[in-house]
Amino acid sequence: MKLTVVGGGSTYTPELIDGFARLRSVLPVEELWLVDPDPDRLRLVGGMSERMFRAAGHPGRIVPTSDLVAGVADADVVLIQLRVGGQAARHGDETWPHECGCIGQETTGPGGFAKALRTVPVVLRVAEEVRRHAKPDAWIVDFTNPVGIVTRALLQEGHRAVGLCNVAIGFQRRFAGMLGVSPSQVQLGHVGLNHLTWERSVLVTDDSGTRDALPGLLDARLEQLAEEVELPASLLRLLGDVPSYYLRYYYAHDEVLREQLDSPTRAEAVQRVERELLELYGDPSVDTKPEQLGQRGGAFYSEAAVDLIASLTGDRGDVQVVNLRNGGTLPFLPDDHVIEVPATVDARGVTALPVEPLPADHAGLIAHVAGYERLALEAAVHGGRDRVLRAMLAHPLVGQYDRAERLTDLLIAHNRDHLAWAR
Repeated sequence: MKLTVVGGGSTYTPELIDGFARLRSVLPVEELWLVDPDPDRLRLVGGMSERMFRAAGHPGRIVPTSDLVAGVADADVVLIQLRVGGQAARHGDETWPHECGCIGQETTGPGGFAKALRTVPVVLRVAEEVRRHAKPDAWIVDFTNPVGIVTRALLQEGHRAVGLCNVAIGFQRRFAGMLGVSPSQVQLGHVGLNHLTWERSVLVTDDSGTRDALPGLLDARLEQLAEEVELPASLLRLLGDVPSYYLRYYYAHDEVLREQLDSPTRAEAVQRVERELLELYGDPSVDTKPEQLGQRGGAFYSEAAVDLIASLTGDRGDVQVVNLRNGGTLPFLPDDHVIEVPATVDARGVTALPVEPLPADHAGLIAHVAGYERLALEAAVHGGRDRVLRAMLAHPLVGQYDRAERLTDLLIAHNRDHLAWAR
């Protein structure tokens, strides 16, 4: 198997390499190509990756390259993990919305919209090279945020694509630890859009059958769960489920904004960690995943990626949480919208499992954000200030015309170097 990582110079990549090395019996990678336009990062991350494979006794070949066509040529799977504009652009996404009293975040709200506008055109150009040069049945696995919008862009253009996020696997691991069972025994009732999800059940299977452990967890571990998602315990009790951390941007917007105004950005923290990591990657004596990588984010990313790719290429038919076409799963959304739910994964692709009807508050927020996402993708593909303004106005964290106009101008100014139509 030839597997290609576009954005292979990311400091995330050794997390992937660690998973590929540990789980090579699950996913036998013969060639791993790392594609990145930054020669310095490619050299450092590529060298680190090669040492990690050798130290683990992995027989696969790692090929760093800046040549996208060579990287994706004859690939079986292409994993895309891009950050257009780097951490500097992320820092902007996390700060300029503050001028209008909105949170700054790289995937949610106005900052997430800015990231989508930068990212979608680049990912679609990459995908066209995959279509031309990879194997005819190659899969694209998108780990590039905002995953829901980017995955829908790919599917809309007819690419064989599925989106991946590590939120669900993180919850699965946490719940399994609380319950003292193996993660493989836990299936989540995970539902919503990427970075807008709730855990509505925690099904545990053992010798006595299958049970929903969530009510018991909400009774016994309510305070712990609330602390982990940084929301009030009374809210979790009211909802009867566990919202993802990203729901905090909606349920506690003003509190988050106050915190952001008094704190360094996440981009600044990540830049510090990345400098440390790149220094370690350049040390020829380092051949295992550094502890500092845990501070970079992306927990369990490698396990999620290995499981998904192994099932797509190995026809395992297991259940995983992915981003895929709605196809009637959530009846209040268009069929072609992209949702994040458990799905059966095999060589034919991904098929969503049935979802129990959602309460009106969950469905309403999902529908509202989905409307914004559709307008955001239109703006990303076709450009134009009016399209940006309309999408901005549609976002539930904006919702006022004068604020939307000001945010639109700030977004275009911030993104000008990345938007050909705005120059």
